[in-house]
Amino acid sequence: MWSSAFAKDGKNGAKQRISYQRRHSSHSIAHRSSVMRWILFAVLIALFSQPVRSQTAEANKPVEWKSVSFAIVRFNDEAPASWNIYHTSKRGVLLVKLWKRYLLVNVAEHLVFDIDPRTVKPQGDGVLWSTSDTPEQPLEITEWKDRNVGPVERLRFRLGKDGHILELQIPLRPGGTPAY
Repeated sequence: MWSSAFAKDGKNGAKQRISYQRRHSSHSIAHRSSVMRWILFAVLIALFSQPVRSQTAEANKPVEWKSVSFAIVRFNDEAPASWNIYHTSKRGVLLVKLWKRYLLVNVAEHLVFDIDPRTVKPQGDGVLWSTSDTPEQPLEITEWKDRNVGPVERLRFRLGKDGHILELQIPLRPGGTPAY
């Protein structure tokens, strides 16, 4: 009689131990997965922060802008005395020199920025300038017109509400892509 009671308690004790082990093993599994998530998160941050650091370093580095051949600039329907248009490998972004002033023209977004001429360094036929020197606020532009006029793409816009009109004529290849 005593032995059957002991056997009965022994079974309950075994069940309690198994239950205890299951509860604590699930906690340790949850704890391990939580730790693994944090380790994975730290590794991902380390991996993805490296390219960001190198991209910001590249953004601060001056880029060579080359002159656009056969381009035409008109300021209030007249040719300015001193002008040039520069480009990089990125299509649709132009750096326009008017006298001693530089304008950054983003064709796709219809934005124009006034660039500090002290940040632009002449180098041979081109200039060196970093896009990190772009001002935060663009100039006010009205009456933006963008037309493909056969062998050239004509950009025409007004600086300000009642300001001067600037026209850029960029040569195009036979396929319609810019020749720069």
